[in-house]
This record gives sequence, structure tokens and C-alpha cells, in this order.
Amino acid sequence: MSDEDGATTGAVRVDGDSLTPTDVVRVAREGARVEIPEITREAVRASRERVEDVLDAGDAVYGVNTGFGELVDERIDATDLESLQENLVRSHAAGTGRELSTEEVRALLLTRLNALVKGYSGVREIVIDQLATLLNEGVHPVVPSRGSLGASGDLAPLAHVALLLIGEGEARVGSRSPDRAGAPVHRQDAAGERLPGSEALARAGIESLSLAPKEGLALINGTQLTVGLAAFVVHDGERLLRAADAAGALTTEVTMGTTAACDPALSEIRPHAGQAESARAVKRLAAGSEIVESHRNCDRVQDAYSIRCLPQVHGAARDALAHLREAVEIELNSATDNPLIFDRERVDPRASGTDEAAVLSGGNFHGAPLAHRLDYATAALADLAAICERRVDRMVNPNVQEDHLPPFLADESGLQSGHMLAQYAAAAVGSELRSLGRPGVDTVSVSGGQEDHVSMSATSALFARRALDLATDAVAVELLCAAEAAEYVDSDLDHGVGTGAVYRTVREVVEPLTDDRPIAPDVSAVGSLIREGVLDDRVEAAIG
Repeated sequence: MSDEDGATTGAVRVDGDSLTPTDVVRVAREGARVEIPEITREAVRASRERVEDVLDAGDAVYGVNTGFGELVDERIDATDLESLQENLVRSHAAGTGRELSTEEVRALLLTRLNALVKGYSGVREIVIDQLATLLNEGVHPVVPSRGSLGASGDLAPLAHVALLLIGEGEARVGSRSPDRAGAPVHRQDAAGERLPGSEALARAGIESLSLAPKEGLALINGTQLTVGLAAFVVHDGERLLRAADAAGALTTEVTMGTTAACDPALSEIRPHAGQAESARAVKRLAAGSEIVESHRNCDRVQDAYSIRCLPQVHGAARDALAHLREAVEIELNSATDNPLIFDRERVDPRASGTDEAAVLSGGNFHGAPLAHRLDYATAALADLAAICERRVDRMVNPNVQEDHLPPFLADESGLQSGHMLAQYAAAAVGSELRSLGRPGVDTVSVSGGQEDHVSMSATSALFARRALDLATDAVAVELLCAAEAAEYVDSDLDHGVGTGAVYRTVREVVEPLTDDRPIAPDVSAVGSLIREGVLDDRVEAAIG
């Protein structure tokens, strides 16, 4: 089925300019097809023609007819230019560690494709078609997750992708979508049958490529692993923040707290966007709550910080993710390899090239713009998990909890331990989050000193994804305990319009605790409500 422009309905348009984090999720996680518009193809063809002009002129151009890194001064004979590109791909496929999941590989393919179609990389049209076919036919190269230093881009992971294009390496065939529609798969192994690269291509009817000059370098030089993972952090992180607001609102309610700290007047005189958004969310979630109204005139003057400062802490995490989103949206639609090929009229006449083309060697592959914001997001997620854990403690700790709540939310405290270990789990999550560090401020000199400052952006992205996973578990623990605490609130009092939806959604997957049982499956079930967007959908349906 096609729309008026001839594009397949539901396909993601890959044009080098309009890719969004949501598009990455649609292609990588939900299996949407990709299409390349004709006007974009024209830019790719024009870029390749400029490379041919440079080759005809015979000038020395990095990565086209010279060696790489410290070997930049080694001139390569014209008869060896294709071998140069394939040797580059083979030698740089040096990744280690766990294999990237299906969704991570698909994000890597999509984001590299989108960078190449901008028309500054000099690849042939067949290269972009091959990448699109891998996505649309569900052929996924086996890519180890470690090996990138974030400059010159994500070399090792991208080299494993390029290896498949020349019929080498390995790939998995037969799974374009995750096992559960819409569900993140980064906790799962990559899906599909594992085959040698040549066999995987043949299975899908794809011919291997012989790389032309510049193409090997264009395929492996860029920030695509970093930005693909960062797109997931943005998309899933924003959803997690909404879940954390929902958990905090329910905790506020069942601990007999007040939503006065979320009054708009407070945000108006300290107008951080995230603070205002989280405060507004809690007020909307608790709107109409008879539980909150029932203790409006109690003797307590102020709630503990973990409840009273929810807008400030959750809001700061929101602002961190907004800062990351800004960088990701720019990076998704940027040319990040090196060298880049321009029309001569656009650049400094001193650039190398011909009368028709100019070749600029720069540093667009350096991942610092993403690395620092990813580290910032990781720190913010650690703080989010910390405040969730403190609210869990206020619900289960007999030394601080409200009188209507039994110790550790157990019907028969002493005989039963209830949710005692749920708080342990949240505390363990918080400790691991705080240990993740800041790889974006690390660096090392490589390639004989030619590449003497790197970003570690891919490590920052992997850490941020891990942080998101851990923080999700912390929010799940809070939701679990808040729903259990709700069982001890006067049953004649109604929840708020949103908090009621939160409570009911948790109860769809976890029954009230009437006797001790393993808590791990409960935490996992509630975590799935967050990760799969079910909680988000239910709350949205309730409060609009």
C-alpha cells in the first residue's frame, strides 16, 4: 500500500535530514521498512561523481588513495585502491564483548544509512541500497558491542557491518521484529538463524559488494553505534520519567503526603522546564484524590525530601534527557565520516580536490557532543533511582513509615518479611548505577599518536542504556510497593484519576501480598509494564 508520493504506507523515509528517535525505534524495534526517496538518491550519485573526479585528478586524498591513521602518508597505487578498502574493513573488524541485540544492530544499520544518504560520503548508490535491503529483509550482521573509542567514530562495530556487505563475517537471518511487538529487546540475545556472511546474503538474495575507493572508510567512519543507542535512551528514558512521576504520585498518596509541593506557583518562580512538567504530572495524576484530601488538615507541615522534592529531582532528569535529545536529533541527521566530499563552491578554495569537488578532512566523527550528554543522562538516571529507593524506604521502613502501614508491608510482620527485600533490590540498583562512571571524560592515544584524543562515546551510550535498565527496575520496585501500600489505605477513599489507573495497572500483573512469596517475578512484571509502554498507555487514557 502506497501514499500519494509512492512511498509504502508505514515505511520510514530515509533522506538524511528528517530521522527522529521515534523513527529509530520504529525501524529497530518494531520492524518498520525503510525507503530512500529519489531526490536523496540524486545527492548520493552527485557525491560519488565528485569522488571519481578526485580519483581522475590523482591528488593524494586521505582514505581514498592513502593509508589510514598513522599510515596517512603512505600513498597507495591505483591498482590497489579496492583492496585498500576491503583490507580496512577486515582489519578494523576487531570487536569484543557481547553481541549487539537485533534492535541495536538495526539502529546501527539505519543510522549509518541515513548519514551516507546525505551525499557527502562519496559512496555508490548500490551501497545504500544494500544497507536498506539488509533492514527490509531482516539480515543482521553479528556485531560485538565493544571496540569503539568514539573517534574516528565507531570503527570496530561498523566494520563488522561492512564485513557482511563484502560477503564475510556472520549474520542472523529471519527476524526483523522482536518477539513481543513494541518491546525492547536489549536484554535478549540477537534473534534469527546465525549463518556465515556469504550464506546469509544468498539466503536473502543479496549479492556481496566489491568496495570502490572511499567506500570502506565511509562505511566504518562515524558515530552510528553511539547515536543509535542514544536514540533508545531518549525514547525509553522519557517514558521512564513519566512512569517515575506516576510512581511518585501514587507513593505521595499512599504515604498520606501532599501535592502542595507541586503547586504551579513554585515552578513559576523557578521556571526550569523539567520541574514544571513533573509537578504538573503529579497534580494531574492525583487530581480528584479523596486520599490526599482526607489528610489535608493533618498536623504534618512538610513531607520528606523524597516526596516534597520530586518535581525538582525528576525535573532535573527530564532536563538532562531533553539536552540529550537535542544532540541526538542533530547527530541522527549529520554527516560524521571523514574525509567528506563537497561541491567546490561551498568550501575554502585551499581544500584539496579538483575544480568540481573539494575534500575536507575534519573531525565530525568525534563523539564528544554525545558522550558528555550521555554521561549527564546516566548521572541523572542514577539520581532518579536514588529518590525512588528513598520513597520505597518510607513505605516499608517501620522507623519512618506512616502509622497505617505495617512494617515492610507484611500482614503478619515478623512471621512474614513482606517487601523488605524489595527495598534491598532498589538499593542494589542504586549502588550499581553510581558505579557506572563517566567514560566521556576518559581518553587514550591510539594509531601511533595520530588519533591522540578519543571520546569513548560508545561506552557512554552502553553505560546509559545500562543505567536506563537499572533505573527502570528501581521505578518498578516503587510501583510495586506503592500498590501494596494502597491496600492499607481506607478502602472508602478513592484514588486520583491517574493514580487509580496506576494502581489498577499494577494489579493486572501482580496480586496483593497475602503471604510471603518470591518478589522477583513481581518486580519483573511491573518492569515490563514500563518497558512495553503499557503503564504509559493506561495513564494517558486516564488523564489525557
